[in-house]
Amino acid sequence: MLEQVGQVGQVGQVGQVGRVDLVVKMTQRTAHPPELCARFHRASELIGRRWTGAIIFVLMKSRCRFATLRDAIPDITDRMLSDRLQELEAEGIVERTVIPETPVRVEYALTKKGRALAPAMDAIVDWAHKWTEDQSATAKAARR
Repeated sequence: MLEQVGQVGQVGQVGQVGRVDLVVKMTQRTAHPPELCARFHRASELIGRRWTGAIIFVLMKSRCRFATLRDAIPDITDRMLSDRLQELEAEGIVERTVIPETPVRVEYALTKKGRALAPAMDAIVDWAHKWTEDQSATAKAARR
């Protein structure tokens, strides 16, 4: 049998009047369904794309050349890294600097906008350490 909190806060069995109260309360809850914030959605779609978080994570440590980024991120292809860097540059999160030497050197670094992601990235790192398994440790254990 359903229970509900009455008008004075006590829990009781749902009767004739209780059903009406329950319907009113359910209607009140669904009258304004939650809405997704468009800015949050856009940001999470951008940052949440495959490899993007890893690129930002590595660039939080220091500016890097393309090969350094590629080597730091397991399984990323040159094409995917190039695509993601171009997207992040277009969004103003990453800056590309060409250093005119022989051979020409290109470095990538976070912009002010990109560095502003540090608290969010730190929160994700904290969450990951608390709630996910260390896959390198799991892989080592599986090889034994």
